[in-house]
Amino acid sequence: MIMSMVREFAGDEIRKVYRECDESGEIPGGLVDTAWSMGLVSGSIPEEFGGGGGDRSLITGSLIGEELAWGDLSIAMHVLCPALFAYPVLEMGTETQKKELLPMFCCDTFRPASAALIEPRFGFNPYALSTNARSDGDDYVLNGDKCYVPLAADAELILVYAQQGDGVQGFVVERGTSGLKIGEREKNMGIKALATYELSLKDCRVPKYSRLGGQEGCDFGRVLNCSRVALSAMAVGVARAAFEYSRDYAKERVAFGEPIASRQAIAFMLAEMAIEIDATRLMTWEAAWKLDRGEDATREASLVKAYADDMALMVTDRAVQILGGHGYVREHPVELWLRNGRGFYAFDGMAIV
Repeated sequence: MIMSMVREFAGDEIRKVYRECDESGEIPGGLVDTAWSMGLVSGSIPEEFGGGGGDRSLITGSLIGEELAWGDLSIAMHVLCPALFAYPVLEMGTETQKKELLPMFCCDTFRPASAALIEPRFGFNPYALSTNARSDGDDYVLNGDKCYVPLAADAELILVYAQQGDGVQGFVVERGTSGLKIGEREKNMGIKALATYELSLKDCRVPKYSRLGGQEGCDFGRVLNCSRVALSAMAVGVARAAFEYSRDYAKERVAFGEPIASRQAIAFMLAEMAIEIDATRLMTWEAAWKLDRGEDATREASLVKAYADDMALMVTDRAVQILGGHGYVREHPVELWLRNGRGFYAFDGMAIV
């Protein structure tokens, strides 16, 4: 039922505006509010905090992520952006953090919140961040730079990941905190409708209770695994959109008296695209299933993310190739999917389910 609902929304609503959103760089607020009212994030938050009370499931989240990304990746990331903050708090926050922070994600209207993980440097490693946090009296002091932070300019709360000792911890940073500076909107090759920003932290002070999980801290490995599952599911959605469009085009496009889909070179290409999409989906579900069971799925999440990155680029590139010269012009959406598909290599931590 959830899949059917999201698929219908993606087909009837997102597909009507996604090209216009890519061109303008803006997503209609009404569309976002409609998606938010479906409870795709709040439905997994307990009733005591104002949510729907459903059990959080990464399998379900993967299905949602795929269908939304099939509609459009930028819109999918925008709609699910508050989960970057809410889900880590739900799983790893202290009781005080849950009571204070989770209700804001159970309102009728969309409330921007985000997370900052990626850093603008060569050789970025999410397990060895340059952004650092040091203890100073009753505060933590954060220093470092981040990039690809979705909705940062409007976010009321940002979960900043920083190196502390031998591990990575999350810190709740409110908008307007001294030392936090949001840069200009980034000009990206893909996901052009999603507003992403660089931000800098210079002696940014946050109180000790702002550390996610309090004294116990957070399980950053699980956060990253959940993000990689989400991104893999979205890669499947983008690739599926490109595959379906190029398949249908190949059946209708006649050259030398027959549809080009009947040519071996095209047919074999389409067959391999379909195989790789299904393989990635099943790998995503396996990683999500293990995470739902509380098992360590670092291996599975890492493998599927690497596989999905390659798959999304291969499928979207071949979709452009199948359309030939038509694939390179903006009249057809495959060039958009190629630009979006290319970005998955760099999207660590930008989505979570």
